[in-house]
Amino acid sequence: MLDDISSRLTDKITDSGLLPGRGDFAGEGRLAVRDPATGELVAQVAISDATGARDAVDAADRAFGAWAGMLPQHRAAILHRWHAMILDAKEDLARIMVAEQGKPISEARGEIDYAASFVAFYAEEALRPNIEGVTSHLPDAEMELWREPVGVAALITPWNFPCAMITRKAAAALGAGCTVVIHPSAETPLSALALSELARRSGFPEGVVNTVIGDAATIVGEWTRDARVRALSFTGSTEIGRLLYRQCADTVKRLVMELGGHAPFIVFNGADIDRAVSEAVKAKFATSGQDCLGANRFYIHRPVYEEFCTRFTAAVEKLRLGTGMDDPDIGPLIHDRQIDKQNAHVQDALTKGARLLTGGGVDEALGPLFFKPTVLADVPDEAAIMSEETFGPVAALSVFDDEDEVIARANATEYGLVAYVHSMDPRRIYRLTRALQYGMVAVNRTKVTGAPIPFGGMKQSGIGREGARQGLEAFTEIKYVCRDWA
Repeated sequence: MLDDISSRLTDKITDSGLLPGRGDFAGEGRLAVRDPATGELVAQVAISDATGARDAVDAADRAFGAWAGMLPQHRAAILHRWHAMILDAKEDLARIMVAEQGKPISEARGEIDYAASFVAFYAEEALRPNIEGVTSHLPDAEMELWREPVGVAALITPWNFPCAMITRKAAAALGAGCTVVIHPSAETPLSALALSELARRSGFPEGVVNTVIGDAATIVGEWTRDARVRALSFTGSTEIGRLLYRQCADTVKRLVMELGGHAPFIVFNGADIDRAVSEAVKAKFATSGQDCLGANRFYIHRPVYEEFCTRFTAAVEKLRLGTGMDDPDIGPLIHDRQIDKQNAHVQDALTKGARLLTGGGVDEALGPLFFKPTVLADVPDEAAIMSEETFGPVAALSVFDDEDEVIARANATEYGLVAYVHSMDPRRIYRLTRALQYGMVAVNRTKVTGAPIPFGGMKQSGIGREGARQGLEAFTEIKYVCRDWA
C-alpha cells in the first residue's frame, strides 16, 4: 500500500519525507500508521514527547507578536496561497486519507474541497474585524472596541475528518492573528503532516503553524497546563471534552468544543417518503456512520412506520462495502473498538425486543473492520443505542404516535448537536424547530454544514461555534478603549 501511494504522490508533498513522516519537534519514537481496510503498514511517523510539546508552544509564542501585528491583508494572502496549494494537491491528500482512515475515495475528495473552503472563507474574514465605535455616555470621551487575537491556540482534531477539522480550526485562528499548535489523532497523522507541509510552503512564518504527533495525554496535557496557550479548540467525544474542560480550568483558557452527537431523525405522516428514505441513508451512512452528525435514532410516525421500514431497509441493502480506492458506499471502521461497539449495540437492542431487518455483523469476506450496514426496527428507548452514540453503520428505528411525544423523546439526551425533521406541514416544522434542543436543525434535507455557517451544539454537545464569523471571533478578545484628549 505504501509503495502504491508513494508512486502517485507529487513533489508538492513528498519531498519533505511525509511518507514515512516526521512531525514538528519529533523525537526518536515511531508511530505505526495502518490501513484499516487491510491492516497493512502505511507509514512509520516520528513522534514527539512532553519536551516537544513545550517546544511547540515556545515556537508559537515567539512567533505570535509578529503574526498578530502583520497587516490583515498579508495574513489573508498567505491563507489564500494555502487554499490554492490544498486544492492543487487534492488527489494526493485524498489518497493519503483513504490509506490511513479508510474513507471512500469520493468522500475523501469531497472532504478536501470542504477543508479548503474554510481556508478561503477565513482568508476573507481576516480582513473584516474592524475597530467598532461606541456612542459615548461620558462627556469628552471617545470609545472604541478592538478585536485582538487571544494568543497561542491549541487545536485538537479527530480521525473521522482528518483534514477538514484541522482547517476549520486553524484557518479561523490564523485569520484572527493567533499562532497554532496542532495535535491530530494518532490514527490519522499523515493528513495533518501533509497540511502542515503545505502551510509551510504557503509562506507562514516559522512558528506560526506547528504540528505535534504523539501520545494525546502527554502532548495535550502539556498544553492544558501552559498559561501561554490562551485558547483550546477540541473536536471529539463528550467524555474527553469534559476532561479537557477540567484540565483547562486552572489557566482559564478560551474553549471551543465540538463534542458528541446523538441525532434524532424524525419522519411525520405526510412527509415525502421517497425523500425521507434517501436523506435517511445519507444521514446515517456517510463516513461509514462515523460522523458526529450521523443520525442515530429514527423516530417514524405510526401511519408511515412500516412503509418507511420496508423502503429504508431496501435502500440500505443496496449499499456496497469495500476498500476506499474502490469507492464503495461503506468503507471499513477505523479500529476494532468501533466494531465492538456496533456488536454491543446490536445485541443489546435485540435482547430488548428489537427486530433485525438487515445486516447485524462483520463482513468476514472483506475483513475484520467491515461492519455490514444494519437496520434495527422496534427499538425500545431503554436500548443502549437510543442513548449512546453508536458512531457506526447501525440505524435504530422506533415508532411514535404524536408530536409532543416525539419532541420529548428526541430531547431526552445529554446531546444537542443536530436534529433532522421531515414534514410538509409548515406549522409543524416551525413548532419542531423551536422545540428541539439542538444547535442545528435540518428540515427535509441532510447536508447543512459549510464554511459560512456557525457549526455547534447545545447541552453537552459542545461550547461555542466553528465556521462563519463566529468561528473567527472565538479566537479574539474584545479590548475596550476609552480616550479623553483633554
